[in-house]
Amino acid sequence: MEYKPETIAKTERTDKKREELKGKVLSLKDLVDYQEGTVASRMIINRKAGSITLFSFDENEGLSEHTAPYDATVTILEGECEVWIAGQTLQMKSGDTIIFPANAPHALSAITRFKMTLTMIRE
Repeated sequence: MEYKPETIAKTERTDKKREELKGKVLSLKDLVDYQEGTVASRMIINRKAGSITLFSFDENEGLSEHTAPYDATVTILEGECEVWIAGQTLQMKSGDTIIFPANAPHALSAITRFKMTLTMIRE
């Protein structure tokens, strides 16, 4: 795979930003801002073993139905959302966590603006 200098520089900046988070007390919900009419994300850990990504969803935004090859946990940091998992609809609010099983179809949608963490552990 060939890397362009600007791609390498961007990766180095991103990794430096992640390094700056280590060894500090963090308020996860403050690490990703809302953006009007869209979903924003910030990956704070990205390793072969897994990743942790923060998301913010504006009201009525969401992720369409999809599957992932690994179990994943979602924890709501603030706000409310609705999730669909393998045909079941569930409401979630700040402090709630759900485990999406590997290969199970799932989706989510904001009821109010909300923020969440997504933790994926790869096998």
